[in-house]
Amino acid sequence: MAGAGGDKSFTEASSSSLSPVLRISQLDAFELDAALEQLVWSQFSQCFQHFKPGLLTPFEPELRALLRLLLWRFTVYSHSATVGQSLLNLRYKNDQTQGLRYRPMNRSQRLWYVLFTAGEKWLRERSHSLFLNHPAESNIHKARKALAYVGGLAKVASLLNFLLFLQRGTYPLLTERLLGIQAVFNKPQGLRDINFHYVNRELLWHGFAEFLIFLLPLVNVQKLKASMCAVFSPLQKGEENSAEMSRTECGLCGEWPIMPHSIGCSHVFCYYCIKSHTIADMYFSCPKCGKEVSSVEPVKLQIEMNELQQAE
Repeated sequence: MAGAGGDKSFTEASSSSLSPVLRISQLDAFELDAALEQLVWSQFSQCFQHFKPGLLTPFEPELRALLRLLLWRFTVYSHSATVGQSLLNLRYKNDQTQGLRYRPMNRSQRLWYVLFTAGEKWLRERSHSLFLNHPAESNIHKARKALAYVGGLAKVASLLNFLLFLQRGTYPLLTERLLGIQAVFNKPQGLRDINFHYVNRELLWHGFAEFLIFLLPLVNVQKLKASMCAVFSPLQKGEENSAEMSRTECGLCGEWPIMPHSIGCSHVFCYYCIKSHTIADMYFSCPKCGKEVSSVEPVKLQIEMNELQQAE
């Protein structure tokens, strides 16, 4: 009885591990593989960034093929799964064998896989230079036409294969269909327990962040700051001193006003200060008193020598 129960549980685990894989999971695995390949190539090319420009260009197809070969050796050849499939708990199954038990890829399937993937990409990248500088009547030129014809047929076959994949959910690549390999789950899939409190909290914060992103550009922060400063700023010693100070320093930079201008209040500003702020903000207001700009007009200051010495 115990043996029968163990065989039953093993069969259930095997059947669950071979349950159909979602189409989006299979496509996501290809995207992860492409991102990893691009990341490895960028890291490799950065090692030669201080060398002569264009040093790797003549050998780039061969170097890319070598990197793909290394990735294949430590992923598909060793574990029957690409890096993207490993991240998504997937692996390749030899679909040519019958039964529910998992069968890994055999040696010939692994070799043909790297030939159809890395070899095909290398030939496509290197084909232009291989058939360059040859007369139009040569056999090499005819071979190039034949290769282009075969490539067109392969693209049509890949398109038809992808349409079948969308319908049936298996074999997203033509290579997988030709070799008889299929992506299956690496481990039995259980039911996912979703915590809706976490989901609700994430939705709430995302909605609040989007509301702030929409609201903040509509708030005139400079005008709000000027209004708050006008309300909560400490009182000056006297109206005469505040009036004198408003005429001897720029309301924006705090220095002696160069080419002083006024916006309609008792404060003065440097010409370039007030001009740059009014161009950047059409609703600019005085940072001292909060008065909005009516017109920018020059101001003639009459400062006595003792006031000049005090300002210095």
